[in-house]
Amino acid sequence: MKKVFKIKQDKLKPDRAVDAIKNELRKYIKREKKKDLPNKKTMYWDFECKFGKSQEFALDYDFDHIITELSNVVLAGWDECYIEIVAKAVDKPLKEEEE
Repeated sequence: MKKVFKIKQDKLKPDRAVDAIKNELRKYIKREKKKDLPNKKTMYWDFECKFGKSQEFALDYDFDHIITELSNVVLAGWDECYIEIVAKAVDKPLKEEEE
């Protein structure tokens, strides 16, 4: 998902718009996690996320950090924000055997 979200809208207050964005992001992550993995035993879904005022200024973030940063967007007075989330299948780290 690569999308520019409008924070200042005619129909919604900025706080409610941010809540709607958070809801949409959580639904997207949930939908992506339901997809089949190439190897379910050794892999899991990881997400590469970018967040910023625009696509040019977007920085790498964890998904949880994006959710917390969205709350600060209203205080900063942004009109819109850019969010990019790309799902990728990643191998689970190997557990070291205890001796």
